[in-house]
Amino acid sequence: MAWSRRKPACCPLSDAVKAAAGPGGDGADFSAGPRLILAHKQRTSARLRFLLFSHGLTAFAPLPALSTLDEADARESTLAYHPVAWLRAAETRLGLPAGSLKLETEFDATVSTPDGPVVVLLASLETIDPPFAEAAALDARFIAITEARGRPPVELELLRRAYACLLGG
Repeated sequence: MAWSRRKPACCPLSDAVKAAAGPGGDGADFSAGPRLILAHKQRTSARLRFLLFSHGLTAFAPLPALSTLDEADARESTLAYHPVAWLRAAETRLGLPAGSLKLETEFDATVSTPDGPVVVLLASLETIDPPFAEAAALDARFIAITEARGRPPVELELLRRAYACLLGG
């Protein structure tokens, strides 16, 4: 079911979300809906790292070229995807147990792309240590925000907002 913060709305999940949420969801088309920023905050040291894929910051599809951060309210539309399906599909794709990702509900971002707006969600990995092996299997690695130099401006701004959200800055 879809959800909305502004106006209640119900609709069936798209085929991509159904495929992502069901068995074998690792082949889901993640470019059809919201993007995820995945972060891990070390509980003992508060060290914060972000998962960077070979294609960019967002799991599991890149943001299109010419993307810019939309300064308007990220949830202005009347209909949005329910994030639980996307989190479960991401856990499956990463090879993590259910419940390993937690949605950071205070994070709101919308990216304007040539194909229309894309909602970006922030999820924290609830594991004790970052899942380095699982990330490497997806050609990804964990980076500190200082290692993001050279990334596209839209990714840098998304990282800045995610960092502020997670560390309260």
